[in-house]
Amino acid sequence: MDLIIRNARLSDRPESPPVDIGVKDGRIATIEPALAAQGQIYDAEGRLACPGLIESHIHLDKSRIIDRCAPQERSRYSPVTGVKPLKKSMSVEDVRARAERTLQECIKHGTTRMRTQVEVDPAIGMRGFEGVQSLIEDYKWAIDIEICVFPQEGLLNYPGTEELLIEGLKRGARVLGGAPRYDSDEAGQIKRVFELAREFDVDIDIHLDVGPAADNMNIYLVLELTEQFKRGGRVVVGHMAKLSLLPPEEVATLARRLADAGIAVTVLPATDLFLMGRDRDHAVLRGVANANLLCEHGVNCSLSSNNILNPATPYGDCSLIRMANLYANVLQVDRAEGLRDCFAMLTERSARLLNIKDYGFATGHPADIVIINAQMPEQAIAEISQPLAVFKRGKQTVEWPAPSIRYQRSEKQGEPLRSPCSQ
Repeated sequence: MDLIIRNARLSDRPESPPVDIGVKDGRIATIEPALAAQGQIYDAEGRLACPGLIESHIHLDKSRIIDRCAPQERSRYSPVTGVKPLKKSMSVEDVRARAERTLQECIKHGTTRMRTQVEVDPAIGMRGFEGVQSLIEDYKWAIDIEICVFPQEGLLNYPGTEELLIEGLKRGARVLGGAPRYDSDEAGQIKRVFELAREFDVDIDIHLDVGPAADNMNIYLVLELTEQFKRGGRVVVGHMAKLSLLPPEEVATLARRLADAGIAVTVLPATDLFLMGRDRDHAVLRGVANANLLCEHGVNCSLSSNNILNPATPYGDCSLIRMANLYANVLQVDRAEGLRDCFAMLTERSARLLNIKDYGFATGHPADIVIINAQMPEQAIAEISQPLAVFKRGKQTVEWPAPSIRYQRSEKQGEPLRSPCSQ
């Protein structure tokens, strides 16, 4: 074996005893207890192992620009307004440098696969796309990245944008997105996105239904078009903040329709918390859709970061586990089963959402493995447990030693020394 990870508690069967994972030529060769083989050893010491965390929705191209953005009035705040004036000054090199810093932090926190949204329009041209695309080959040793091109500021009302979307698809983007709330013809944009996705045979990942009231929801049109264009299993809707404004029974009814149509949902807690309810000075809306409820009714869901240090989310450390903990706090998820579902929304559910076929602990699959300083998935979410080691195709890419307390004793009394703050 090239690598043997010993004493690992697998995230998809955490109640089972720890096992050894044998890796050969970058792939999982065997999973068994007390593997009798030779090779490089990593001892997980009974800690949790998962087959890589997945960032299913992030904007690398516009991360880390909050310091460049002008302040805005709270009740009239718009992240698009904050970013728009900066686009013409964004070079390929600038986008790459900022995106690379964010990408490195994602890798450190255990992300081994990613779908990143990238804006194209006449203001930014293809510079954002080129900056992000240049990282794919350079970082394939640590992470697999796919690009979703989308029109943030509108499609039908922004001449020249469609041509750039098509250019992105021709240059290798495998997903097409949209942001209909910023178009003068929301329904028209959604229909055009479905037409282009069919023409280029790509998946759809569209920003949808964010707003202070549960009216004029575009999800019903997306349902209709998904069935009409036979795109079941290839459509993702992100945000869906308006679901938080509906009674649970209405959400359940809609969820069953989404499940039947094969539409998945990505919930983006940090951004929706930051942006929703700005028209109120008390009893502020949370705006975070209940992914656990959606899953209960058959919808596949993921949790993701969306933005890092920009006007839509002016903070973030790229920890998906921390993002799931934030979501669990907001939705008041406190039982082990619910927290375990949150962990699945960073792992196997995200893999299904991205249509990844070779994900998971199975013989022949890529040896993408993260060792987390916990024993159970629910513990990892509840305690925001740190990844200690990350392996990509059997090669270690991250080492983050577990913290430990260095006890000291008084030479005279043999008692532990106490710091002032512990007295």
